[in-house]
Amino acid sequence: MNTLRAAALLAALLTAGAAPAQNADAPPKREALRVCQDPNNLPFSNTSAEGIENRIAEVFGKALGLPVSYYSFPNRFAFIRNTLRYKLPGQDYPCDIVMGVPTGFDQVSVTKPYYRSTYALVFPAGKGLDHVRSGEDFLRTDRAVLGKLRIGLYDRSPASEWLAKHGLVDNGVPYKILNADPAQYPGEIIEKDLAKGEIDAAIVWGPIAGFFAKRVKSPALVVVPLRSEPGVKFDYEMAMGVRYGEREWKQQVEGLIESRKAEIQAILREFGVPMVDESYAAKQQP
Repeated sequence: MNTLRAAALLAALLTAGAAPAQNADAPPKREALRVCQDPNNLPFSNTSAEGIENRIAEVFGKALGLPVSYYSFPNRFAFIRNTLRYKLPGQDYPCDIVMGVPTGFDQVSVTKPYYRSTYALVFPAGKGLDHVRSGEDFLRTDRAVLGKLRIGLYDRSPASEWLAKHGLVDNGVPYKILNADPAQYPGEIIEKDLAKGEIDAAIVWGPIAGFFAKRVKSPALVVVPLRSEPGVKFDYEMAMGVRYGEREWKQQVEGLIESRKAEIQAILREFGVPMVDESYAAKQQP
C-alpha cells in the first residue's frame, strides 16, 4: 500500500484543531450518507454497489436512517483532491467519507481502524507449491523450482521489495500500479493472467487476493497471507477518512465502526479478506 505525503495538510489539521468550537459542534444536517468511491475497484467498490465498502456503507446508512449516495472518481487520479476535498464556489462537497484508507494516510482525517490485512501469495493448486502455507515455506522451496516461477506483482509494492531481498527479482513480472485505462481493475492479475497460466503466482494486497481467488473456479487458487519482516512491510490497518476539522462526524463514524463491528467483520469474511493480527507486523531485529 502506498501512503502519500502532503505537508500542507499538517497545517490544515493544526488550523482545524484551533477552530472555534461552534464549527465542530454544529455540523450541517445530513440528508444522505454521501460516499466517495472508485467506480471500478472491486472488491472495494463499483457503480453497481457490489464491493466491500459499498456493503459497509449500506450498513452505516441503515444505522443512520439515511439513504446512501455515491460520488465516483477513479482512485488512480488524485482521488482525495477530486472527491472529499473537491468543492466549487457556492456549492457543497459532493461526498463526505472515504470508506477505506490505510492508517497514517495524511490526506484525510483518519478514523480508528476496522480491519488489518496483509499482502498474500496466490498460486494454483497442484502446480508444485502445495506445500506452501507461509512465506517462509515458499522461500524454502527448492531454488530450481523457484527459479522457473513467473511471479506477478504491482510495481512499487512490497512484493517487489520482498523478491529483491530474497534474490528473486528476476522472477517478478511487474504490472503498472497506475493504469490510465478506466476498464482496468486490480484483480486482473489473478482473474485473467494467473487463471490463464500466463504467470505462475501473484503477490497482491490481501482483499484483492481473497476476492478474486474465490471468483476463479478453475484452476483452484490458494491464498497464503504473508508476514511482514524487517525491511518489508506487508500488513496494514485499514480505516475510513473524513475531512479535517469535522470532529463530530469523525466521532460518529467511529461510533458506527464500533457498534456495527460484527456486521463489518461478516462482510469482510464473505469477501474472503485475509484478516490478520499484530503478529503479522515485522519483528524488530535484536
